[in-house]
Amino acid sequence: MGRPTLGNSPEQPDSGFDWVKSSLSFSNGNCVEVAGLPGGEVGVRNSRDSGGAVLRFTSDEWHAFLGGVRNGEFDGFGRK
Repeated sequence: MGRPTLGNSPEQPDSGFDWVKSSLSFSNGNCVEVAGLPGGEVGVRNSRDSGGAVLRFTSDEWHAFLGGVRNGEFDGFGRK
């Protein structure tokens, strides 16, 4: 079985990583944090649950996601 990613069961976080939260996050804590992980992977977790699950993405997956964000491909999500 491969490493968990989006669509599989997320892993529990490893300790000792430098988690970063956006400076644009709101004071209500509704944000995610990201961290560089071993092997060039990127971890993403809920900032309100630092002991919770971590989604792991390869570098290629992460950069494809960032490219989609920059291109506005996800702008319609989360709107009513």
